[in-house]
Amino acid sequence: MSRKHKIAIGVGVVAVLVVVAGVIGGGDGEGVSVRVEDVGRQDLVARVTATGHVEPKTSIDISADVSGRIVQLTVEEGDDVEEGQLILVIDPARFEAAVDRAEAALSDAQAREAQARGNYQQAQRDWERIRQLKEAAEGMITETEYEQARTNAEVQQALSESARHGVNMARASVREARDNLAKTVIEAPMSGRVTRLNVERGETAVVGTMNNPGSLLLTIADLSVMEAVIEVDETDVPEIEIGDSTVVTIDAFRGQEFHGRVTKIGNSSIRPRSQLQSSSEQAIDFEVRITLENPGVDLRTDLSATADVITAVRPDVLAIPIIALTLMDPSEYERIPVEGEEVQQEEDDVSAEEVIETPAREAASEPIEGVYVLDGDRVRFKPVEIGIAGDNYFEVVAGLEEGETVVSGTYQAIRELEDGALVRVEGQGDQTGPSAEDSEG
Repeated sequence: MSRKHKIAIGVGVVAVLVVVAGVIGGGDGEGVSVRVEDVGRQDLVARVTATGHVEPKTSIDISADVSGRIVQLTVEEGDDVEEGQLILVIDPARFEAAVDRAEAALSDAQAREAQARGNYQQAQRDWERIRQLKEAAEGMITETEYEQARTNAEVQQALSESARHGVNMARASVREARDNLAKTVIEAPMSGRVTRLNVERGETAVVGTMNNPGSLLLTIADLSVMEAVIEVDETDVPEIEIGDSTVVTIDAFRGQEFHGRVTKIGNSSIRPRSQLQSSSEQAIDFEVRITLENPGVDLRTDLSATADVITAVRPDVLAIPIIALTLMDPSEYERIPVEGEEVQQEEDDVSAEEVIETPAREAASEPIEGVYVLDGDRVRFKPVEIGIAGDNYFEVVAGLEEGETVVSGTYQAIRELEDGALVRVEGQGDQTGPSAEDSEG
């Protein structure tokens, strides 16, 4: 879950609690009851969690290239096959007949081409004789005879070319017929396992068209390399990079963890926006593929899986509880006195010596992230810059020092606090994360 998600959940869920607190609490004059925790160092791991399924890295769906009845089927689902192994045969009778027709048409075309070639050669010889006679003796050959002989030679030449092209067309038809006949025998395109078999002997294989997909006969997969294919929300995709390490859990193997690395991130969403019809289907998800490293067990395709993608690791960094981080409106933040300013006496008798020591600041337009730091029996709002988000803690990049004490609960108390508010500490220091009460909130 991303940092923005965690902040948003905290703010949204507690909004109702704040209203209830305003009705029930009202304060008892002893300050707001809070829990605190010292800013310390921890090893943080940022992760993106998503669900998906397991499938082979390489699999081939086999469909028919020609239509016909299946007369031979040599495999069953779950069988291991080798590349080139015979899988099934489609009735070849009509394709054999088509080959015979094409070969006969080729012979006919070749005969026609031989005849046309002979006619052209004869016409060429006649034209040559008439041309020589005309050159030898003027008046023996009329102009009409001369033109007829020349035209006849040109026509026969064109007919000879046409016959030659007819032979080429017939040869192409023979190749096509033989190719269709060869497609009645389907062999394994690779070594693997038959993971899906959708036909039985005697059924008819159908070829797909533009508007009607063909029948899927079977699927062969290489189960030696498996992948977890997960759907990641668009807000988390920028955090993931190729090569990120992952921890995958598979529902069928409870208690086991499988390790892998991100090998592919989708460049477009799984479901385009144009396909999202109702308002309840507005989530944009991207496909991320994780190659599993030495699973150690026989995995099956389509097993449900959950993956934690490790997007960042920060060893020994300053950290604050996620619950401690809050947002302050810029206008409210600007009203916090800066060190050295004169402060008017408040109803709660806050003296000028207790003014928060905050450096000069520029006007902000976005809500300011910060924490409430314990200062005696009061709290001071302190802006912080945070880095990655772990499971329960944020990395502190700037704004706090090790050993400072921050308000770490409850959600209700943190959202009610203001700079300079009087507080009453309930617990201190040795928490390891948000309490059960906060988690329920």
